[in-house]
Amino acid sequence: MKQANKNMRISEVLELDNGVFPILMRAGMHCLGCPSAQLETLEEACEVHDLNCDELIDNINEYLKTLN
Repeated sequence: MKQANKNMRISEVLELDNGVFPILMRAGMHCLGCPSAQLETLEEACEVHDLNCDELIDNINEYLKTLN
């Protein structure tokens, strides 16, 4: 089963499934297409956007569970 973690780069998280994109957008990460954002880890991006990384990862992984 696919899962996200805080050490994954944003680009890796987006590669898990297209449905992750709207989850990140709703959380406030509107710069997903930015080249520098693609190199950040999910944890780094959450720090920049003042988001709870654990909560975001839980939301992503809950979505990914529905794909199986």
